[in-house]
Amino acid sequence: MAIRRGRGVAAINYPTGMNLGGDPTQALVHSTPTGNFMVTLSSVDLGQGMKQIMAQICAETIGVPTDRVVVDTADTDTGPHCMGTFASRGTHRAGNAVIQAAREARQVMLEVAAEELEVNASDLETDGQGNILVKGAPQKSISIFDVALSAHFKRGRSISGRGMFLIPRSYPEKETGAMKPSTCYAHACTVAEVEVDDETGEVTVLTVKNVFEIGRALNPKMVEQQLVGGSWMGVSHALYETTEPYYPNRDHGGTDFNQYLMPGPGDLAQTEIIVLERPSADGPYGAKGPGEMCANPQIPAVANAVFDAVGVRIDTLPITPERILRALKAQASN
Repeated sequence: MAIRRGRGVAAINYPTGMNLGGDPTQALVHSTPTGNFMVTLSSVDLGQGMKQIMAQICAETIGVPTDRVVVDTADTDTGPHCMGTFASRGTHRAGNAVIQAAREARQVMLEVAAEELEVNASDLETDGQGNILVKGAPQKSISIFDVALSAHFKRGRSISGRGMFLIPRSYPEKETGAMKPSTCYAHACTVAEVEVDDETGEVTVLTVKNVFEIGRALNPKMVEQQLVGGSWMGVSHALYETTEPYYPNRDHGGTDFNQYLMPGPGDLAQTEIIVLERPSADGPYGAKGPGEMCANPQIPAVANAVFDAVGVRIDTLPITPERILRALKAQASN
């Protein structure tokens, strides 16, 4: 009996948004009288940081600091329509809708500024710090604060915009049956190294090394944390999580979440993350959706590593010591 070491690799691609398209998202953007901007969405932030990303996208498009943008996702009844936060679609679908709405609001803002400065709107640009400048003559400028005041109380205009993003539904081609399930895919590859005790069946994950291609990382630190958490979640799916922790059948299962196994801090392997950027042609500033993909490749990578270590293929999750020992026993009897 011995501790055996193995290494496994797995690579995946993952579509952004619903398969075959047809999943719309809308966004509204408007200015307050003091030149701050409100983004209204029904795309709920589940903790992955979407509100921050939408604020960044809006700020970049309008040309204001990010701290001048507030994102409201409070009420799906009164907010614009969204299919939902799922299918790794939040950044891609909502981000594109926010860009459209922000562009429309920006155009109104520039038109009001042009009236105040007595120039053409096409001659204006933003400095990203809250000011609008005349191209080639930056000394001639006006603050967005003053533009918002003018729009509300002098010009009688609403600095606002509406955005709607929809990838048309894909249908089979009559001649070939071909379809287009997605407009962009994220990609990932994981190499996992494990040790397996062939006497007890215990698996120890030593290292998990991941490479993720995600389009463009709009907020690199948040992306990194999403990917690290996803990698840990993938290992948890591979080795721990089940609603049937006891054998031989569900009648012997756990009764509450105290018996639902997940790895603790001492169980987490050394994790490495590499981000590759290959901007998507139809993504907001090149972004794709890495949300769910980041927890996928670790599962087959760990399974392959176990196979490499002890020569048995476990095709039921999680890969528990009991399943490994049963497979080793069956292998020996054959």
